[in-house]
Amino acid sequence: MIVAPLALQVDGLRFAHPGRPLWDGWSHRWPPGVSLVLGGDGAGKSTLLRLLAGTERAQGGRITLAGVDAGQGAPYRAQVAWIDPRQPGLPAQDGLTLARWWQALPARYPGWRAADLQAHIDGWALAPHQDKPFHALSTGTQRKVFMAAALASGAPLTLIDEPDAGLDKASVAYLQQALDALADRTDRIVIVAHYAAWAGVRWQDVVQLPD
Repeated sequence: MIVAPLALQVDGLRFAHPGRPLWDGWSHRWPPGVSLVLGGDGAGKSTLLRLLAGTERAQGGRITLAGVDAGQGAPYRAQVAWIDPRQPGLPAQDGLTLARWWQALPARYPGWRAADLQAHIDGWALAPHQDKPFHALSTGTQRKVFMAAALASGAPLTLIDEPDAGLDKASVAYLQQALDALADRTDRIVIVAHYAAWAGVRWQDVVQLPD
């Protein structure tokens, strides 16, 4: 059996906010590796990630990941690692500690890589926080926790929005290193939405959204 290369395909995408059209028949194909969606505030970066995550429905067109249509719902979203930073208090609503939350993730992601999570825990110095509930963490620490989980997920599609929000210089440097380590992967697509193209990451594809 011939297995098609992993790809994320958008065909004829249409989407508009009230009074703010964003895409009208736009198509694009993302290859494996690490890619960038580039644009300023209001360009639609976060909206595009939500559409690609399957949490926002397109008003027209089609989005497919490894042949699975986003319109199928759960089968599509099962392939995606995505935590919307605009939804406040995610696991904190359940009173979870980091350790308990991380322990539940391998059942969610079949490609989970425990060694990768440990590397990110070390790289972002998260070990002292493992027994803390989410509400006790700073915004920057929460973002590092979420990104560590997404990068360790092994999911075919990983989406990261506002990657450096709340992060100090050393944390940003580690994130660039972690992203670049995925640049040559053929079994994962990682898409980052940001306002600047970091020179330390080998971007396989860059989509520039008009401001």
